[in-house]
This record gives sequence, structure tokens and C-alpha cells, in this order.
Amino acid sequence: MRAAEATTPQVTTQDREVAILAGGCFWGMQDLLRKIPGVLETEVGYTGGWLENPRYEDTHDGESGHAEAVRVVFDPRKLSYADLLEKWFFRMHDPTTLNRQGNDRGTQYRSSILYTSEAQRKTAEEVKARVQASGHWKGPVVTEIAPESSWYKAEDYHQDYLEKHPGGYSCHFLRAWQ
Repeated sequence: MRAAEATTPQVTTQDREVAILAGGCFWGMQDLLRKIPGVLETEVGYTGGWLENPRYEDTHDGESGHAEAVRVVFDPRKLSYADLLEKWFFRMHDPTTLNRQGNDRGTQYRSSILYTSEAQRKTAEEVKARVQASGHWKGPVVTEIAPESSWYKAEDYHQDYLEKHPGGYSCHFLRAWQ
């Protein structure tokens, strides 16, 4: 296995912006996120923990503090950050379950938005409040909103996993609310 390299995602121009989202197993998240109009690229990885150069074996039990996450590069002229969160992220996972999605349990499966700018932080807080007030979810939205931290790309076999393994495990789907 290769050693992960720490990077800080720093892409913010007129036609490219980065969002870092965690909402359970990164396979299902990536599979849905890559299909959104305006998304340019996706990459799965680990972030938000204390262990440097984590591997899957270090994160799947929650011992590293890292969450499984997806780094999303999108075109903000075609997809706003607010829409990415409100129309997609908060619909594709259950943001009311603390450290859990489906059968996956542990802090590595937490719901988290890791903002890359003060503008993203503000937007994330506003969208979270709207989603909470909407009544679409029965319980309180527990999604954490935190500053970005070092990004560690996951092993190659995790990248585009559900494209390589159609019908593989995923607890993610888009809820039908508008």
C-alpha cells in the first residue's frame, strides 16, 4: 500500500471551487456527487483527524479521527455551493444520525461540511438552518461545520469504487423532497 500524502485543497477561481463533504461511506457519496451537473471532478479521501498519512485500515475503526469524505471540484457558474449542499448533500444522506449512515457506524461516517473559506462557512450555516427548519428531517440536523484540514487521498481501489463494482454497497440515495 502506498503512503498517503497530505495536501490542502486550494482551488478557488471563477470557474472552479472546492467543496469537502462527508456523509458516511465515501463510495456512495462519490457516486452521486459525480453525476451532478456542474461537478467537474471528485476524489475520495480522509480528513478531519489527527493521524498523518492515514490508510483505510487506520480510519475504518474511527481511531484516526478522520472522516471518509469526498473532495468535489465544481463550476460555481453552473452549480452554487448553496445548491450543492441544499439540493444534493443534505438529500443524499441522513444528517440527523450522529456518526452513522445506514449500517455504517463510527466517527469516520459522520456528517460534516469542511469549508474552504469564510463565505463557504456562512453559506453552510445558512443552508443547515434552512434544512433544519424545512421539516424534511424528523430529528435535529447534527452535521458538523468545520474548517478544512489536511486532505489525504484514499487508496486507488477506493476511487470511483461503484463505477468499478456496479451494484456494490451503498447506503446513499437522493430523498424525493424539493
